[in-house]
Amino acid sequence: MNYSRLFHWMDRKLKISKRLKETAIIYVMFLMVSMRKHSMDAAATFSGSSKSRFSKFLKNHSNLAEIKLDQLSKKQAKRFGKNLRFIADGKLCWKIGILIDSTLQKRSSLHSENVKRFNHGQGFVIGHQWTNIVLFINDVLIPLPPIAFHSHGYCREHDIPYKTEHEHVIEYIESLNLYDYIGPHDPKKVVVLADSGYDNKMIENAIVRKGWIFIFALKKKRSVKSEKEYENLPKSDWRRVEQTFKNHRRVKWVTVYVLKNRPGKKKRMEFRIRQIMGYLRYVGKAQLICSEFKKRPNGRRKYLACNDLKATPRQILVGYRIRWEIEIFHKMIKMLQGFEDVAPKYFRSVVAHVHWVYCAYILLNSNLPGMPTTVKSMTEKQKFVEQAIKKKTISHYLQLLSRFNGVDQLKSELQQALDAPFPLQTLVI
Repeated sequence: MNYSRLFHWMDRKLKISKRLKETAIIYVMFLMVSMRKHSMDAAATFSGSSKSRFSKFLKNHSNLAEIKLDQLSKKQAKRFGKNLRFIADGKLCWKIGILIDSTLQKRSSLHSENVKRFNHGQGFVIGHQWTNIVLFINDVLIPLPPIAFHSHGYCREHDIPYKTEHEHVIEYIESLNLYDYIGPHDPKKVVVLADSGYDNKMIENAIVRKGWIFIFALKKKRSVKSEKEYENLPKSDWRRVEQTFKNHRRVKWVTVYVLKNRPGKKKRMEFRIRQIMGYLRYVGKAQLICSEFKKRPNGRRKYLACNDLKATPRQILVGYRIRWEIEIFHKMIKMLQGFEDVAPKYFRSVVAHVHWVYCAYILLNSNLPGMPTTVKSMTEKQKFVEQAIKKKTISHYLQLLSRFNGVDQLKSELQQALDAPFPLQTLVI
């Protein structure tokens, strides 16, 4: 594949006006290749232009990035929605997965817009929080437009009503129309997966109202009842899920084997699970699962809830493990596509950068023209794009040699390329 073919392919995918087309496509192309750091300086070196070209583009056209991500995600979903398969190679009873999780975009100081200190595990992290909602169709992950968390100060400055992350997620679920993404479908074939951070009765009820299935990890303090307790105990008397399973010790443990597709490690993992039918407080009837690693029986236990009463305990466990795909997505965009590398002052520039990163992720996972079917990993796809860009540079140098005094011009440009931080990936426009 040559550079011209790649450029025109991206032009057809993005469909951007002539005034912004070149800058937008070059910036997305820059995010699609491997860089030590995807900063504005690196983008300027990559394109052979100025840093201000891209900083102004991000600041003044954040709406364009949001629109293009929405369009790309719908196109990608419709492509796979024509022939939906059951998740996990037919081992589960659902065809569409909706994965919910948040990630932090680290910043170096608190002086930029909408920066806040977040308590993240072992300490505080300074930066922005993004809640990602992605589709998982035919074992392919498709990012939807993310939810940006706005701090109290940012809301006051821009006259925006403050909302918690859970309130944003509820609104997102209620307004999400899957028909625009995959066309006609059975709501019972849609499963929503999330960890215990989203164990919220309002979120779960919003999913139930849509007719979807949810598999959520429960907090240990979550109030539940077994079927027997629901019939015999007073309505106000609920038990913690941890205590409920202690009260049902007679329920036998069942061993479940889950295949592991990572190379270089054991092919399967062994879990043991216990399952009881019960009720989630303020939500309704659900299957309750207690899971733990079989070889570490006294280790950390996970409590799951699923409102699909026909699903088997193994399907619930395997379904919840698919949620790990969004963690891999976070890792890919941070390590390979510069999710955290941009450092502008204005938050709208950050919004534009994040949306263009997701656009680059979707394009890399599309059928790039001329790319062999054997290319699977993100790094191999990035190398494939880099080869097309290098061919553009070589063609430019050959053209220089054909000019009058071309040898001196070629020496001058080669010296500039050697002096640049990323000489092999400098694109001459």
